[in-house]
Amino acid sequence: MSLLFKGFSLPTVKLPECTKKLRDEVRNFIDEELQAGTFTPHCDSWLAGFSPEFSRKLGEKGWIGVTWPRKYGGQERSALDRFVITEELLAAGAPVAAHWIADRQSGPLLLRYGTEEQRTFFLPKIARGECYFSIGLSEPNSGSDLASISTSARREGDGWVINGSKIWTSGAHKTQYMIALCRTSRDPDNRHAGMSQFIIDLSLPGVIVRPIILMTGEHHFNEVIFEDVKVSDDMVVGEIGNGWKQSMTELAYERSGPERFLSTFPLLVELVRILRKNGQNDKHSRIEIGRLVAHLWTLRRMSLGVAKLLEEGITPNIPASLVKDLGTQFERELTEKVRLLVSLSPSMTSIKHFEVLLAQAILHSPGFTLRGGTTEILRGIIARGLGVR
Repeated sequence: MSLLFKGFSLPTVKLPECTKKLRDEVRNFIDEELQAGTFTPHCDSWLAGFSPEFSRKLGEKGWIGVTWPRKYGGQERSALDRFVITEELLAAGAPVAAHWIADRQSGPLLLRYGTEEQRTFFLPKIARGECYFSIGLSEPNSGSDLASISTSARREGDGWVINGSKIWTSGAHKTQYMIALCRTSRDPDNRHAGMSQFIIDLSLPGVIVRPIILMTGEHHFNEVIFEDVKVSDDMVVGEIGNGWKQSMTELAYERSGPERFLSTFPLLVELVRILRKNGQNDKHSRIEIGRLVAHLWTLRRMSLGVAKLLEEGITPNIPASLVKDLGTQFERELTEKVRLLVSLSPSMTSIKHFEVLLAQAILHSPGFTLRGGTTEILRGIIARGLGVR
């Protein structure tokens, strides 16, 4: 049985007992950390909660790179196991930003396209929660239109010289590496040709990281500028000229996960708690909460279906784009419903956790439909995939 959409389908997934047992282990770990006071639940924690200490704890548990081969530090577990680990951490608002990009897409990209030397060097460090990556795709004058990027990599001697800039780069002021998409040649008849990916050590001379401060006052976005940055040939990922295809594979990992609809989940939990505390059990409130939960449950089933496809080696560009588009709509809808159901004043400095969570959700929301591809780009991918464009 499968969930059917026009032109494609997603498998319906039933979690095996071993995965349910893993979920219990993760929940127990989170409860212990909360009781110890090591973190406070945060909306958008996969971008805003940067804690190397917490990432190393997850590495010690074997919960980073769980699907990877053991020889690279992984646990050879299923994509569904990884799904429940990330789902529980996000639902708790745990600080997972440090390792998030490396675990979600940089590591899988290196497993698929990297050299043996790259896998041996980077993957065990990522799995231990010690090595962090940023994404180098969007540019100041390109937005989400990756085919128009202008950052260049020029062959020089036995290496490459990189010039240009990337923007909306999460965590670049704290991560050690970036996988950047660069132009290595141009074909006037094919905008997608002539692109290549490089691993760039962000401590190299010529790398400049400029902060982009959010409305919350937080700093996790950056503009990263490259001025004659020299990269050795062994930092090329995959094949020269194959960067477009590789980047699309990377984005499939990025767009379909539970972070696309659980960024504001701690706010939903707090909303239900406050409604119960206030005795607010009217019909309108029950209907609105029911709609939110039904929407959330549908998104979860779709995201699980994508995880199953990834496990089968299928690159699910269309359903991943659909999950991301619908997921970001849900995240905004949740914030709006909270404001309609409860009278409160959102504030980042409030002593009330509910008001802080709402302020985080509101002030982070402009980025929901931008990161991982704008809504317009995603709907274009879906339309082309369904043959209606």
